[in-house]
Amino acid sequence: MSTTDKYDYGLAKNPANHTSLSPLTFIERAAFVYPQRTALVYGQLRRSWAEIYTRSRRLASALQQRGIGKNDTVAVMLPNIPAMYETHYGVPMCGAVLNALNIRLDADAIAFMLKHGEAKVLLTDREFSSTVKAAIAQLEVKPLLIDVDDPEFGEGEFLGDIEYENFLLEGDPDFSWRLPDDEWDAIALSYTSGTTGDPKGVVTHHRGAHLNAVNNILSWNMGSHPVYLWTLPMFHCNGWCFPWTIAALNGTNICLRTVRADDIFRLLKQEKVSHLCGAPIVLNLMANADQESKNGIEHRVNVMTAASAPPPAVLEAMEKMNFKVTHTYGLTEVYGPAVVCAWHEEWDALPITDQAELKARQGVRYPLLEELKVLDPQNMKEVPHDGETVGEIMFRGNVVMKGYLKNPETTSKSLQGGWFHSGDLAVCHEDGYVEIRDRSKDIIISGGENISSIEVEKTLYRHPAVMEAAVVARSDEKWGETPCAFIALKNNAEDVSEKDIIDFCRENMAHFKAPKTVVFGSLPKTSTGKIQKLVLRQQAEALD
Repeated sequence: MSTTDKYDYGLAKNPANHTSLSPLTFIERAAFVYPQRTALVYGQLRRSWAEIYTRSRRLASALQQRGIGKNDTVAVMLPNIPAMYETHYGVPMCGAVLNALNIRLDADAIAFMLKHGEAKVLLTDREFSSTVKAAIAQLEVKPLLIDVDDPEFGEGEFLGDIEYENFLLEGDPDFSWRLPDDEWDAIALSYTSGTTGDPKGVVTHHRGAHLNAVNNILSWNMGSHPVYLWTLPMFHCNGWCFPWTIAALNGTNICLRTVRADDIFRLLKQEKVSHLCGAPIVLNLMANADQESKNGIEHRVNVMTAASAPPPAVLEAMEKMNFKVTHTYGLTEVYGPAVVCAWHEEWDALPITDQAELKARQGVRYPLLEELKVLDPQNMKEVPHDGETVGEIMFRGNVVMKGYLKNPETTSKSLQGGWFHSGDLAVCHEDGYVEIRDRSKDIIISGGENISSIEVEKTLYRHPAVMEAAVVARSDEKWGETPCAFIALKNNAEDVSEKDIIDFCRENMAHFKAPKTVVFGSLPKTSTGKIQKLVLRQQAEALD
């Protein structure tokens, strides 16, 4: 035996010293250590960790009995209700891959995702029955449909082959699930509009989900037994991995079907909520709620937000309500937030406007993200830490996606040079904190939702009066950003109004993607005929 192999000789991996990392172990431990502790609250419903674990095992077993196994896709069209939480465990427990669909999308988008992901099962809520029905009609191969009958929503058509609770009865409560043989196995499929109109399927794995669930704990200093309010949709990057985080901490999930200010404040007081996440629009909703709703909160509430930083007035209002805001940044491709504006105590003494300036920075990497840098994409060299030189934010580590489903070319391009290219342009300050200066040019982030400008433009070009169209982001106090459309009309179409254009878009795509502002006139172009979106962005910001 040479000195070079002494730490390998006879020291191979075996089941005693090596297992796959997976967030599925979190719920098993929670049910073992705190079986009777409240795991989930929804209206009058309260379930313990033992009950949630049993129901998740039933779901896994029932799916397996229907022939669902490794790498089969199980799609869900559900709001933040108990069944949605249970799918985050039950689906991967049988080896399948969870595809949480954005409930705000239209039928065409849902049909594309179901077909592209080859969903074999679809769990759906009655609220979305018209959208799902229209989507399913476009499929040649229909998935097994399971209706989730939520008593909080009594309308809508039943579409399914079986109701969720009856489906669970088919499953074994003692189902002997197992960890994946390889932690690189897919755990979830999430669609993002990316930089083109066609959605891209982001494939994430058990290892990354495990690590980013723990990242949340470390970056937010969460402590044991948090009471977490689900203001963030679980379809967003699997709820930023918080379905797994809360189980790891033996906390309590407070489910919320619809995000309304009165419900948020009622639950904050009633359940003594300690943590919640949401886009800046949620913070704005809370800050502008009536004073009667705000009264009576006597404990500190921790709030995590992503996308654009909240404006100073919102931050000040949150502080007055004893809400501590943490600003994060990430993408679907890195399991949600993977960067945090780690706060320094000395910053607390600064005026609120200065604090807001600091909080607007995206920050530094999560503890379990190996590397975060701002690189020049042309030469892949790090930009100076001067707060001025612009480069592209890039990630490297175990919380980067496997890649894009059935899209090797885009996967290769996104991971070129051994880094994940975010598409977000940023500077790096002297202290190493990253700050975004410009979003990837084709993406508009409105209320936490990604909107592809190209997709909106394609819809606009379908209008018979539109000759040329370009869409850019326009800053919005409520939504962060909204689509602003610049349109050159055909010569015989002088009577077309802004409302006509907006209504047309709302009729032909998801409502939240429709432009909020329309400007008519000629479009600025380069000498080669390319529309100058930089000029249009400046014009959009200058509008009254």
